[in-house]
Amino acid sequence: MTKLSVNVNKLATLRNSRGKNNPDVLKTALEIISYGAQGITVHPRPDGRHIRKEDVYQLAEAIQVEFNIEGYPDKNFLDLVKEVHPTQCTMVPDPPHVLTSNAGWQIKKNVHFLQDVIADLQRSGIRTSLFVDPHKLSEKEIELLKVTGTNRVELYTEVYADTYGKKDAVNTLTIYKRAAEAINKLGIDLNAGHDLNLLNLKHFIAAIPTIKEVSIGHALICDALNLGMKETISRYLACLQ
Repeated sequence: MTKLSVNVNKLATLRNSRGKNNPDVLKTALEIISYGAQGITVHPRPDGRHIRKEDVYQLAEAIQVEFNIEGYPDKNFLDLVKEVHPTQCTMVPDPPHVLTSNAGWQIKKNVHFLQDVIADLQRSGIRTSLFVDPHKLSEKEIELLKVTGTNRVELYTEVYADTYGKKDAVNTLTIYKRAAEAINKLGIDLNAGHDLNLLNLKHFIAAIPTIKEVSIGHALICDALNLGMKETISRYLACLQ
């Protein structure tokens, strides 16, 4: 079964808007885990606009499920990751000013940089994952994923979500399936995330059942406003059965 890792950044965004501790990110993360989520994801950015360093430390100490830290692998980020020692580090090519992760790595351009970073994290016993866009991966770049040494890649699923239910949906999903098969053949495991929700998630996982983990935040938190968090987690887990 594909694991559900809940991204709690939006909880921190809501908390930070009032400057106090409501909602309590740690308390809510523990509740999410108690409802069945198998992981927690955070993406601390340099400006601290949602998840902050202190959140990362508190979550790392308190949770027993998989902990996934996302971010651009500059020195400050890598120092934090190696200090906290999460289950997984997902590297994204985000410049500091972007609103959300909206692009995959250009593997050919960054292969040596990624090799060095991945080797460094793996020496610390941290599983690595690279955020990639199947629509912008050539066959050569897929082969270069093996050269980087990464344990996993996360498929950037915004295009899938945008075309779901439209005439281009079948062609779009075919691109994801082909990329997934090619990556799996290299011995690299798959994650997925970005704009997955209760409408499109089940179909995506049925098409690519080798996905180990999905990371979902924005849509899940929005659903929880209507359904409550316990019911929301239950429904997302049902999509992954």
